[in-house]
Amino acid sequence: MAKGYWVSAYRTISDPEKLAAYNELAGPAVRAGGGRTLVRGGRTVAHDAGIAERTVLIEFDSFDQAVAAHESEAYQEALAALGDGVERDFRIVEGLD
Repeated sequence: MAKGYWVSAYRTISDPEKLAAYNELAGPAVRAGGGRTLVRGGRTVAHDAGIAERTVLIEFDSFDQAVAAHESEAYQEALAALGDGVERDFRIVEGLD
């Protein structure tokens, strides 16, 4: 079964306090949903139309598990805390195998 991934590229962070509140809630919600954080911040080199900003990559055992974790009550609470504190490109994608 193909793995699922959350890919999030932060374009701007306008409220670091909201991001910190989100991180406090999102980490446990992701782990409870079976997610493993592979990348969170760190060094970035952007090419083409990319933006060298914070990037997060989270792996799940399946695409369906990744979708369910995003829809969970715990993660929705984290999103509410984040509010308009960032502008990001968030995607859930299916791996190759």
